[in-house]
Amino acid sequence: MTAGQGLLPVADRGRVRRAALRLVRADGRAFTATLLLNSLAAGAGLVGPWLVGRIVDEVRGGHGAGAVDRLAPWILLCALAQVLLARWARLVGYRFGERTLARVREEYVERVLALPASVVERAGTDDLTARGTADVAIVGTTLRDVGPELLVNTVQALFVLAAVCALDPLLGAFGLLGLTPIWLALRWYLRRARDGYLAEGAATSEVAEILAATAAGARTVEAFGLRQRRITASRDALEKSRRTRFYTLFLRTVFFPAVEVTYTVPVAGVLLLGGWLHQRGAVGIGAVVAAALYLRQFTEPLDQILMRVEQLQSSSASFARVEGLAQAPRGESGAGSPVPVPVPVPADDRIDVRGVRYAYERGGEVLRGVDLTVRPGERLAVVGPSGAGKTTLSRLLAGVDRPGTGAVTVGGVPVAELEPEVLRRQVVLVTQEHHVFLGTVRDNLLIAEPEATDADLWAALTAVGADEWVRELPDGLDTRLGEGGPATDGSQAQQLALSRVVLANPHTLILDEATALLDPTTARHAERALAAVLEGRTVIAIAHRLHTAHDADRVAVMENGRLTELGTHDDLVTADGAYAALWRTWHGDTAERP
Repeated sequence: MTAGQGLLPVADRGRVRRAALRLVRADGRAFTATLLLNSLAAGAGLVGPWLVGRIVDEVRGGHGAGAVDRLAPWILLCALAQVLLARWARLVGYRFGERTLARVREEYVERVLALPASVVERAGTDDLTARGTADVAIVGTTLRDVGPELLVNTVQALFVLAAVCALDPLLGAFGLLGLTPIWLALRWYLRRARDGYLAEGAATSEVAEILAATAAGARTVEAFGLRQRRITASRDALEKSRRTRFYTLFLRTVFFPAVEVTYTVPVAGVLLLGGWLHQRGAVGIGAVVAAALYLRQFTEPLDQILMRVEQLQSSSASFARVEGLAQAPRGESGAGSPVPVPVPVPADDRIDVRGVRYAYERGGEVLRGVDLTVRPGERLAVVGPSGAGKTTLSRLLAGVDRPGTGAVTVGGVPVAELEPEVLRRQVVLVTQEHHVFLGTVRDNLLIAEPEATDADLWAALTAVGADEWVRELPDGLDTRLGEGGPATDGSQAQQLALSRVVLANPHTLILDEATALLDPTTARHAERALAAVLEGRTVIAIAHRLHTAHDADRVAVMENGRLTELGTHDDLVTADGAYAALWRTWHGDTAERP
């Protein structure tokens, strides 16, 4: 496995081969049928040149036109059989390719959904997008078109070479010797092509990442005068992409002309050697003609094979990027492999944070020895100034990241080691980042709980105050959102996200600015309604409005990566410490509230 800094893994050649064999075995009957039909088509195609050689020998032997009349219909029948069998083989091959492509796409989606959020964030969503679109499309073209064609032409080429050797071993050996320049050119190309196409794919992902980030942060770029810096970064990425594309183009411009020039070498060599042998009575003229026709016939499948090999190198690089997702970290937040042993089931809903320290890859230490216990059913508010480590703590509590040292456990089990499906039923993190999926309102909600009834959906919408605007939509729950339907603003999208949380029904809910896009009145209603729905469950709120802290069972105060105060709202106000100062500032001047 290879991977750059922050990039998703790329599968090595061995893993790609094993993945390809696994896909073949998954539809082995279709692959075997394709191979058999191609063999029969190739066999039928060999009869024609052999019959032409027979005709030449019989005419030279004085049998006249009768030999032509007798053998010509068989040549036509064999040609027709070859066309029909080859067409049938391609049909079976295309069906095999489409079914296999469906498996590749399904596996890719499953692997993406199983990735930890931290891995996705470090790799960048555009790398995933490039792999799931451009790379999967290239793999699909190979499976649907290149694969069957390569199989057809490979079988034909092998049969032709076997026929030449069977006709006359000396002529066959000389014909194979004439293919040496092609083999040398192919070997030169294959040594360089895979790495070249991998570099091209990585450069394409980098361009997509930079352009998407620049477009998404356009206002920030303008506000801070970063325009020239972003233009420079884009130009550098495009230049790198240009160089990788020119390199693969250089490989093709050397490989294909070299091959084209050597196509005539085997045919010319066999004719010259055959003429010399015929003069000495070592071989008949019919055998020489048949061998030359075979080698001339060999040129077409060989040409197709070499063209497909070029496409296969590009596809192999794409398949390595797609298959590399299977090696992406699952149980670790950085590098490694999925946890090989079953993870114990949490004994209860208690969350413990013990001696936790955490530092981002490109920054200093964010958390500096945090100890905290969150009791089942407790409402805990985490407050503190910007940069205190509140959001980082919420990510560790939700299992998005793994602590550098220390442990974050739920029911005695490390949160970050829980399987994604188990984790999402235990702890859910809700931030101000949200997404409205293309589809109906119902589709957007059923993602959280596929078995939910309409009554459940309306109850979830009502819990977060979204039922009124959903009832006003043209088709209610069946209204299509986004492209081709009504657009949702930030607050509506966030309410849909909160509704999904209600349906998921986790025992612990972590809110990090989850209501930031709602107006204060709506936000307060949504928070209280959500708390009422999750009665008896644990709620951890990263509090940016201190009324949330006022309503909580306990308040945890974060300062400079440390937990400095912990207690009820009244106790902390009475203690006249950091929380009391925050409360007075917020209560007295809302313009300066944290």
